[in-house]
Amino acid sequence: MATSDGFSAPIRFSSALVVDDHPLFCDALVMTLQAVSPIKTVATAPCLADALHRLASEPAPDLVVLDLNLPDVDGFDGLLRLRKSTRAKVLVVSSMADSRTINAALQAGAAGFVPKHSQRDLFRRALQTLAAGQTFVPEGHMPTAEADASTQDAVARLASLTAQQARILDLICEGKLNKQIAYELSIAETTVKAHITAIMRKLGVHSRTQAVLIAKEASFEEHLRSSG
Repeated sequence: MATSDGFSAPIRFSSALVVDDHPLFCDALVMTLQAVSPIKTVATAPCLADALHRLASEPAPDLVVLDLNLPDVDGFDGLLRLRKSTRAKVLVVSSMADSRTINAALQAGAAGFVPKHSQRDLFRRALQTLAAGQTFVPEGHMPTAEADASTQDAVARLASLTAQQARILDLICEGKLNKQIAYELSIAETTVKAHITAIMRKLGVHSRTQAVLIAKEASFEEHLRSSG
């Protein structure tokens, strides 16, 4: 919401969804959020599928706190799909806190990034920054370097996909045929073909194989290998 002077009015976070598969850290995050902000209601989800179900069936939270490394997620796919499913700001909290990962997370739509095991004061500053409508990154973060170009480009292209297109691309990466994708998503095979055509157009590729390569470029495995 914009004020009369053209600036965005501060956001008051009152509810959050924490997505993390480690029970103890998840509990610690819940306590931290409630200690450093006005957030009173915090739901939790141990995986992306559970988080997406909550977002579709429950009142929307003001904030989503996301661990990148979930059991049912490959790379930045979880963040990309969450951004398609909610208007809430997404704060990534991850143990993978190198500049390349932070850059890619921001490119994929994260509103901020906090390294795991940070002190409470850093979480407080992160939430205050997000509430003011700004992007939060930890001190010492380096802006996107030219060496990150391929990963940044892959994430940016994937971010242009709709939620359904992203799900179909996931199934393509699993080696599923159009008929199998249609069955799994309960849609017509002609609809699958139309989505695949749109996916290839958005990704700027001409084959399913090339589309899979784009998806892999944004995965942690490729991302870390290229930085090692």
